[in-house]
Amino acid sequence: MKRAIKLRRKTKETNIVLTLNLDGSGKAKVRTGIGFLDHMLETLAKHGLFDLTLRAKGDLHIDKHHTNEDVGIALGEAFKKALGDKKGIRRFADFRAPLDEALTQARVSLDVSGRGSFHMHTGPKTRWIEHPALREKKGDKNYTLADAKHFWESFANHMGLTLHVDFIAGEQSHHIIEATFKALAKALDWAASIDERTKFVPSTKGKL
Repeated sequence: MKRAIKLRRKTKETNIVLTLNLDGSGKAKVRTGIGFLDHMLETLAKHGLFDLTLRAKGDLHIDKHHTNEDVGIALGEAFKKALGDKKGIRRFADFRAPLDEALTQARVSLDVSGRGSFHMHTGPKTRWIEHPALREKKGDKNYTLADAKHFWESFANHMGLTLHVDFIAGEQSHHIIEATFKALAKALDWAASIDERTKFVPSTKGKL
């Protein structure tokens, strides 16, 4: 069964069209108007081996809040629909991704539970320093850890994903965010993959 979906989300604030193939090869074309978010979604597709196209037009003349949130919502809904009844999926995953040697390390633990929630935990060796690369070329807006947290929360809630992110160590926000997206990609790839030994929905309830 092909696990692919085309989805459109349109509000007074944003207009988003995307296609998602869970069983892809990591191809991505993303344009949200938020450069760093584009890079992170392309990273998610690349390391998760998902094929993703996404175009978003939002009220960036006001700020990036609505676009960032609605992209998270739309992508979460797309993953949920593409998974279908979740029969045969592995469901659980845990992945740790380092970046820039020992400078940054992020761990993602998740459960495709059908109950969306997001939880973030920080370690004593984590410091928040904004990286210059996060500054948008047009000038005045940074993609911050708060923005990333809002995206992950929106994504998890609308996918029906229980998502825990642990920041074990790190200094620069650029590295912390990127390491988290890479860990999320690998964890999603594993949790969404089909275990041929499992012919049922992985829940005692019989439904996720």
